Amino acid sequence: MKQKLLLSALALIIMFSGCKQSDWHDLFNGTDFSGFVQRGGQAEFIAENGVMVGISTPDTPNSFMCTTEEYSDFILEFEVKVDTLLNSGIQIRSHSRDNAGRELVYGYQVEIDPTARGWSGGIYDEARRGWLYPVTPNNQAAVRSFDRHGWNSYRVEAVGNRIRTWVNGIPVADLVDDTDSSGFIGFQVHAVADELAGTRVEWKNIRIVTENLDKYAWPDTAGIYQANFIPNTLTGREMSDGWKLLFDGKTTAGWRGAHKDAFPESGWVIEDGCLKVLASGGAESKAGGDIVTVDQYGNFDLFFEFLITEGANSGVKYFVTEAYPTAGSAIGLEYQVLDDQRHPDAKMGRDGNRTVASLYDLIPAANKRFNGVGQWNAAHIVSLNGHVEHWLNGFKVLEYERGSDEYRRLVSESKYKDFAGFGEAEKGHILLQDHGDEVWFRSIKIRQ
Repeated sequence: MKQKLLLSALALIIMFSGCKQSDWHDLFNGTDFSGFVQRGGQAEFIAENGVMVGISTPDTPNSFMCTTEEYSDFILEFEVKVDTLLNSGIQIRSHSRDNAGRELVYGYQVEIDPTARGWSGGIYDEARRGWLYPVTPNNQAAVRSFDRHGWNSYRVEAVGNRIRTWVNGIPVADLVDDTDSSGFIGFQVHAVADELAGTRVEWKNIRIVTENLDKYAWPDTAGIYQANFIPNTLTGREMSDGWKLLFDGKTTAGWRGAHKDAFPESGWVIEDGCLKVLASGGAESKAGGDIVTVDQYGNFDLFFEFLITEGANSGVKYFVTEAYPTAGSAIGLEYQVLDDQRHPDAKMGRDGNRTVASLYDLIPAANKRFNGVGQWNAAHIVSLNGHVEHWLNGFKVLEYERGSDEYRRLVSESKYKDFAGFGEAEKGHILLQDHGDEVWFRSIKIRQ
């Protein structure tokens, strides 16, 4: 009887163990590329001792070994080792198309970065929008997580509109985006110059699960920031963190004209979930005029996306006070929104301090990644106890201290020199500028 019970218990253990293990399956069989197809460039891929190896080849574009099957919701785990001179990544929910006679792979890419900047696990939109989730210095654990000389374990959870990544157990990225809901998985060998020919990237223990994901999902990564690119929405995480929408995508609630009691009757429209200022000849505040938030803000995080048309000029101002007399735009600190290539204002001012993302007429933006005219760009302004930062598409482009000696020196040399106490109010309105050019705004949100 004891033996029979023991055998029954053993059978149950084996049965439940087998059910659990069956949810996972190997993506790469370790011996050949069954279930894969190479896309993009012609770098060499080989199977070696159970490992997928990519070998860089000069004079060919980025190369990808891609699954023939497409995946929607999944959890993917793998280990990777890469030459310190090489960059790589993993495509997820990706696609390809013809581009001037060659196949172009595009879509979400989880970064493999052996350089000192430490962006492994960040999320890049290959051949499309660029960086969606670069690894910022604020997450030093993620920056230091990658072993440049050894094997690294990666985990990617793509469930619904949310993509999360870990490197060696350290949470790196938390992205919410609805551009692609499914696509292939691809292993990248980056395009290289002649001197990097033969550098290698290797992957092993590649496995995936597509069912019972709730059972395998890791706990929420509340310690890192969440980037939400679904227009005019707030995630539950954002709401709990104190974010609120300044524009709901449908109405002008919470906004009015600068120096006015109501929203302008003309010059602005709501179209496709965006606040759009109409073209009116390029004059400053001569059509519908600027619009401002009804409320005022001091310490805040402000996020918004903007799209400019060719040659356009606009701006987003903060700490705006309507006490200053002005015939044009209301007065405040300005995050410049501009077509640097075509608008003459980019060449005015000093040292480029009127170019896109600059603190207008005061501090030029540096280290910019501008997605271009006709493309959406993500902007972020942080103001905390006098310290202010401008960000563009995930990159910090400038910072300064309101009220400091250096700040006041810059003001004294600017067009604002005659406005006493310029930019030093305890709080002020947020302003979207009408400069007579067509510009679109969306996903305007703030937390105090």
